[in-house]
Amino acid sequence: MKIIRYSHNGAENWGILEGETLRCLPEGPYGALTPTGAPIARTDVKLLAPVKPGKLVCVGLNYVLHARESGLALPEEPMLFMCSPQAIIGPEDVIVLDSHEQRVEFEAEVGIVIRKRARNISAAEVDGYILGYTCANDVSNRDLQLKDKQFTRAKSFDTYKPMGPWIETDLDPDNQTIRLLQNGEVRQDSTTADMIFPTRFIVEFISGIMTLEPGDVIITGTPSGVAPMKTGDRIEVEISGIGTLVNTVV
Repeated sequence: MKIIRYSHNGAENWGILEGETLRCLPEGPYGALTPTGAPIARTDVKLLAPVKPGKLVCVGLNYVLHARESGLALPEEPMLFMCSPQAIIGPEDVIVLDSHEQRVEFEAEVGIVIRKRARNISAAEVDGYILGYTCANDVSNRDLQLKDKQFTRAKSFDTYKPMGPWIETDLDPDNQTIRLLQNGEVRQDSTTADMIFPTRFIVEFISGIMTLEPGDVIITGTPSGVAPMKTGDRIEVEISGIGTLVNTVV
């Protein structure tokens, strides 16, 4: 099932996408997931970011090959940091670089969307707390990251967290291909099986630290191949079983 957030006739709604049509979810994505109303053509709506989280929790250095290309040891536990939820934009929205001189890079990632309150849950319980998964791009200003010695400012500029195009509820998150294309050229090409910490363990780990609320999003790290972006770029994040998130850069 593909859960979307969309704009139609000046109003924002949640819905279920079925092929080339959609139907409204009047109770939102955390209720019974029962669509109502007449079908609407997908071409008649604008897809918005499918998430509106209270918290955006990020995992760093979570792919083996990315750690190796960075010259860093594999972490013993997930490395966590927080980013501003206001940085989130949707499919076809524009990434606005904060600097033309500094190095701003793309990072293709799997996003986990929480369905119900989670605190101190086990990995075996996690599936019951997850709404689904989405594509994400963890845009990062590397110069500021090195200057600050932490990640919040470098990754929290408005537009620096594209997500979408929808939330896929039926997915095995630990056995999917993940790719990023820059102007049609493949830059990142890996599989979530290369994750150091798999998705269910990540949710278990974070829920032991903080309460996760419905709508909260966790992004799970990026594979090898990160590189800088420039004005005019077309960036595509492809995750099998989910779809493709497309954004341009200015």
